[in-house]
Amino acid sequence: MSNITIYSRTPCGYCHLAKRLLKDRGLAFHEVDLTTQSNIERELVTRTGQRTVPQIFIGDRFIGGYTELALLIRDGRLTSMLAG
Repeated sequence: MSNITIYSRTPCGYCHLAKRLLKDRGLAFHEVDLTTQSNIERELVTRTGQRTVPQIFIGDRFIGGYTELALLIRDGRLTSMLAG
């Protein structure tokens, strides 16, 4: 199972971009579509304080959304997070 989980909604441009970044780098991820799962969305708001999507986790660690993912990739920190 992947260490990366992305919570998204259909349609969501930033969700699509985040998934494309991961796919382009050959990184597997588990996607949870919140479009029809409002109970999970409420739990995420409590857990992260965020209402927007995507919400991306590495293991149990919340890293943020698309912008934060792109920065981790650009700075080369995502690889080390996945390794450790």
